[in-house]
Amino acid sequence: MDFFRGISVNIIFLSSILGWLVAQILKTIIHTALSRKFVAERMVGSGGMPSSHSSTVCALATAAYIQYGSASFEFAIAAVFAIVVMYDAIGVRRETGIQAKVLNEMIDLFSNMGKGVSIEDKLKEFIGHTPLQVFAGAILGILIALFVTHFYTPSYVFAA
Repeated sequence: MDFFRGISVNIIFLSSILGWLVAQILKTIIHTALSRKFVAERMVGSGGMPSSHSSTVCALATAAYIQYGSASFEFAIAAVFAIVVMYDAIGVRRETGIQAKVLNEMIDLFSNMGKGVSIEDKLKEFIGHTPLQVFAGAILGILIALFVTHFYTPSYVFAA
């Protein structure tokens, strides 16, 4: 039970997980509202608004800052990790999604020409994020960490 007690009082971990969860729920709601159809994959999938990657790592960095301060190695590691993850989401992963879209268009073209390419061979296009999606995720993560670190009282959870 020590593991679960430790997790239940770890404000940094809880902020991060809540940052991911809230972003995934919002992403699903926004996608459903815009497309007018529910896609369950949005609950766990990457890509979309807001970025759950950015929300997670910004909640992590913000909670580390609040708990340990800006001079701590914990904050330094979390902040650098957040920068790398967000840069990757906008850069490499976004480009991969754009390339997947082009390749999917080629698959459709070849399929229509009867070239033996299956529609099941399509690639995932929701991989990376636009700068706005990353920014929205970052703001969401920061707000969640501020909320959790201010209002959560871990002493009540798993009390012995």
